[in-house]
Amino acid sequence: QVQVVESGGGSVEVGGSLRLSCAASGRALSSHALAWFRQAPGAEREFVAAFSFENRTYYGTSVKGRFTISRDHVKNTVSLQMNSLKPEDTAVYYCAADNPRSLSTIIRLDRYNSWGRGTQVTVSS
Repeated sequence: QVQVVESGGGSVEVGGSLRLSCAASGRALSSHALAWFRQAPGAEREFVAAFSFENRTYYGTSVKGRFTISRDHVKNTVSLQMNSLKPEDTAVYYCAADNPRSLSTIIRLDRYNSWGRGTQVTVSS
């Protein structure tokens, strides 16, 4: 099974930028999609972005055009560059690795079976 560990995060003012990183370890990493989800207080965990094993990128509608996901197959990392941050981006951000055999689509929570502990992102106005 894949293990993932997030780093980065912190506090920033509205309009600022942050970069999150996730280090993955385990077997056959190239066959896994790696993704970012987030969860605000009192809300459900929601899809943010994903990088598939086919090197395709996917974004949630609320972050499209502002966030960029990238993947380094040599270092086994996936990063999330977050620009033009808004107060509503405040949440705990989780990195996740999927189950390649899952029938769920890449944006669905239940496709992922390896999760990091999360890192807090706070955007203040």
